[in-house]
Amino acid sequence: MTGHVLKCDAAPLPGRGPPPYIACMTSRGPGGSPPLRAWRVLVKELSAFGVVGGVSFVLDLALFQLLYTSAGVGAVTAKLVSTLVSMTVAFLGHRFWSFSHRARTGMRREYLLFAVVNGLTLGLGLAVVAVVRYPLGQESALVLQLANIGSIVLGTVIRYLAYRRWVFPAPAPARHEAPVVRPRPVTDLGQ
Repeated sequence: MTGHVLKCDAAPLPGRGPPPYIACMTSRGPGGSPPLRAWRVLVKELSAFGVVGGVSFVLDLALFQLLYTSAGVGAVTAKLVSTLVSMTVAFLGHRFWSFSHRARTGMRREYLLFAVVNGLTLGLGLAVVAVVRYPLGQESALVLQLANIGSIVLGTVIRYLAYRRWVFPAPAPARHEAPVVRPRPVTDLGQ
């Protein structure tokens, strides 16, 4: 009975005495009950977020490694470039796939907020790599990559929560307004 909603009323049926009989009706709504629909949306959102994030993660790692070990770019600059490139790929994937079912608030607004959220998590990632590289004096590509991975994991959690809340907000719930009751005009009775 997937997708069916069961509605029951406990009331005596006409011509029958106590105990009250329960009259039930089933109706099938789009996507099933609200909790089931919410669950399906969450699974779709997390799955797509994971795929887009995975692609961006691999892109970030590969580009960081390429820039730091092969191109001779410094660790912090390599982190900056790899994050900016993977961030742009992630925005497109999230807007048009992960959160495609959510309210559209305008490309400019969404990209600006996306950039702010990613800028904050970029700052966090840069800080982690910079602390490991300079005050701790680590030059090993493996150690720096582990610091990079740690900053990506923390940034991913922060980004998912921020995207859902501010960048790609849920559509506003449909408002069911009470009907407007207009008073009847008062008529003079007897005068």
